[in-house]
Amino acid sequence: MSTLAVIDYGMGNLHSVAKAVEHVARELSLETEVAVTADARTIARADRVIFPGVGAIRDCMAEINRLNVGEMVAEAMQTRPVLAICVGMQALMEYSGENGGVDCLGLVPGQVRYFGEELRDAAGARLKVPHMGWNEVRQTRAHPLWEGIPDDSRFYFVHSYYVETDRDDLVAGASRYGKEMVAAIAARNIFATQFHPEKSQKAGLRLLGNFLLWSGEA
Repeated sequence: MSTLAVIDYGMGNLHSVAKAVEHVARELSLETEVAVTADARTIARADRVIFPGVGAIRDCMAEINRLNVGEMVAEAMQTRPVLAICVGMQALMEYSGENGGVDCLGLVPGQVRYFGEELRDAAGARLKVPHMGWNEVRQTRAHPLWEGIPDDSRFYFVHSYYVETDRDDLVAGASRYGKEMVAAIAARNIFATQFHPEKSQKAGLRLLGNFLLWSGEA
């Protein structure tokens, strides 16, 4: 029996993530106990950790700091597979421009930028912000979590801010919505996605299944 902790700091579609993981575990005939929890001991004992997030980064970081979630994630990144999703991915960065500017965890080098009010596609048509819907993800390097997922598969996004990093070696997936943006990052034992795998149907469920099988080595 393996264990997986979905970190609960009050911000995110936690139970949707948990239900998707439980579904994938059954499909793969894996005995996996999934806990949605803020308990540090439970998270420390888990074989795998998911760090989700939805909402404004200021509110997310306030709860992350109050509950010492950053310490939990940093420790897990050294020893076990970790999957960060959406604002969970953004919280790993050094700084976000949202809410007038917010310091993030600084566990991965990068910043979070706003798409802007005048975002346009290649033909000059104005694009809506937030970006909500399906978008192709280009796999910029091989990784175990891409196993069995065709390049340029479509995943589901909901966000007004996107990640930038000068470390190209950390980028595992990219997408385009008016401008090039980081869709996935891989660093040490962590894989992080701007998109929501739990809402991304076949490709997303395959990614979650790969996460359940991942040893934490790229």
